[in-house]
Amino acid sequence: MELYPTAQNRLPPHAQVHDLVTRDGIHLRAFHAVPENPKGTVVILGGRAEFLERYFETTHDLMKMGYAVASFDWRGQGGSQRLLPNPLRGHVGSFADYDLDLDTVMARVVLPHCPKPFFALGHSTGGHLLLRALRDTKWFSRAMITSPLLGFNFGAWPKSVARGLTLGAKLTFLDWAFLPGFGHLPMGYDHFEGNPLTSDKRRFRRDITTLMEYPKLALGGPTYGWLRAAMNSLDELQRWSRKKGATCPTMIIAAGQDRVVNNKGIADFVERVPGISFLTLAGSRHEIMNEQDMIREKFLAAFQTFIAS
Repeated sequence: MELYPTAQNRLPPHAQVHDLVTRDGIHLRAFHAVPENPKGTVVILGGRAEFLERYFETTHDLMKMGYAVASFDWRGQGGSQRLLPNPLRGHVGSFADYDLDLDTVMARVVLPHCPKPFFALGHSTGGHLLLRALRDTKWFSRAMITSPLLGFNFGAWPKSVARGLTLGAKLTFLDWAFLPGFGHLPMGYDHFEGNPLTSDKRRFRRDITTLMEYPKLALGGPTYGWLRAAMNSLDELQRWSRKKGATCPTMIIAAGQDRVVNNKGIADFVERVPGISFLTLAGSRHEIMNEQDMIREKFLAAFQTFIAS
């Protein structure tokens, strides 16, 4: 397996790539990079449809702060093994499968190759999956999560209709089909205006350039099966006991202008689960780490303060 830098997206120094195999036989692409005299390691958990290269800039920033970085592509996306014959369908059967991915990366990359203490940085679906881990695992000293998937913006679909559609797809063996209303192809240059991800055109075009040069990293919309798995996992997190906090100090940062995930779901979760700090970046769209410099600088300052406190 390889990493794919471009002229606009430099490879982090000392980066080493890994081809990992999970207990259920899925190949994952992972990497780690360790600076001189590291203070510890930040494990980055990206979102749905993302790929390692999207976090190269943040990896450079974290390494300048003195941290080693480890990250990976979840099964079914990026440079990891795809789960359907059409590699553009974003699919998974259960979010418990993603738990196996994180277990594998921790056991095969982070624990043997990266310096302690370990910190976690999860985004969107990766933030949701990090919260699943923080119910009982004790790998991390601190965790920060940006724009976590803790509720959907269903739009014209009531939640009950969405559930019914995913159940119907399962019963008719159509779990693999794209959800209606989602693009079957990744975004291109001409999708910047009005996009829900970032207001920074340069970073948006940088990531599109990576996909144009390396189209095998691309992913389209989610499947009915993915949505059903996500809703089932949200139900699991809803059952998080009010008496039990996360296994390490945790901060959630919401994007004030988020149109991808439901910020009310985030606020309700933080109110229900004890011991989680909460911050909103008012001017940010969904992808805080790929936003304009002013927003990224606020995020990085918050991260550095929280991790060091």
